[in-house]
Amino acid sequence: MLLDGYRLEIFNNECMPGAMSVQCFAHLDQDVGPAIPYLNAELGGFAYIPDPPSVTFRVHGKLITVHGRKIAVNALKDETEARKIVEWLRREINDVWQRRETITPRYRGASRPQLMEILKRLPRTNCRQCGEPTCMVFASRVIEGAKGLDACPPLKAVERREIEAYLEGFGPLDPADSAP
Repeated sequence: MLLDGYRLEIFNNECMPGAMSVQCFAHLDQDVGPAIPYLNAELGGFAYIPDPPSVTFRVHGKLITVHGRKIAVNALKDETEARKIVEWLRREINDVWQRRETITPRYRGASRPQLMEILKRLPRTNCRQCGEPTCMVFASRVIEGAKGLDACPPLKAVERREIEAYLEGFGPLDPADSAP
């Protein structure tokens, strides 16, 4: 087991003191830096920094960054959700570390879908039925994994299939559908 324990720090975003969500740092008792390239390979991080190693994922609309001695998570409802996500990550880190002999580490971020490729397949009516102010914002939210295509009522089945086919080439936008 690589990661045994951590101390959780919950806080509000200083830039947005009235925000309805909290953020957390999990200060790790052990250095998980050597596991980060394996974690990146298994979970498909979109941003990878080799020195010092860190990887960032987008899971269920949250940004999660794993550093050697710290995990940062944003847009959390409360401490319970923070603990659930950090515990999931602890299990993932330990699992990939245990299986590292069978995993090819990845030292770069995953390729990302292009905003314009999604936007050109949307109705581009800016109708706001999806809850976003424009179709461009909606497209960016789809890329982030925060919105699904079903949130766009005017989207025709043909265009939906085209967008889904395009996005399949990038793997899951939400790498841990079964996680937190």
